[in-house]
Amino acid sequence: MQISSGNGPDECELAVRLFLESYSRECIKSNRKAAVIDAVPGGISGNLKSVLLSVEESQCQATEELITGTILWTCTSPYRSNHRRKNWFINIEVFKNPDRLNFSEREVRFEALRSSGPGGQNVNKVETAVRALHIPTGLTVTAREERSQHMNKKLALCRLSKLVEEKNAQYSSDHKKSLWMQHHKLERGNPFRVYESKDFKLRQVINR
Repeated sequence: MQISSGNGPDECELAVRLFLESYSRECIKSNRKAAVIDAVPGGISGNLKSVLLSVEESQCQATEELITGTILWTCTSPYRSNHRRKNWFINIEVFKNPDRLNFSEREVRFEALRSSGPGGQNVNKVETAVRALHIPTGLTVTAREERSQHMNKKLALCRLSKLVEEKNAQYSSDHKKSLWMQHHKLERGNPFRVYESKDFKLRQVINR
């Protein structure tokens, strides 16, 4: 779960910290587990521009239903006494961890191919080349460089393993990009929770 101030001022970064403290107390009362796994410090010591929480998978559905969207904190600025603005917004979003692919030879199907190229009559007549299919992803590779099918199978497995790792790296990159982009999607309005005062008291929960 990500709590973000978006591009908001110091007051929004303070709201992130206050909501994190309030939500942590909620978790303790309801026996839920939530741990901070990453945080971006705010411009003022102690404040947070954003924070990423790890919530147990069994609790994710309930968390997503209750805690997703915009939160409004109504309070006179603690930093700018003459500032007229009193409404400060932060965003809550729930992300699922990207699925990580586990590579196993048991999930690979091999197909023998007739090799071609230099190597004499033995290469042309014997099916030493192989095509390997990783069934969960549909990724395929071929290997024909070696003179034995056994060695070509090993080569194909190495190539498939590398492709699966590249796919995992892409999943991780896309996940990080989604987290970053969420900072720019803060909706200043239509809150589902409203807090007020410097004590950050919950005033209203809006059913959606």
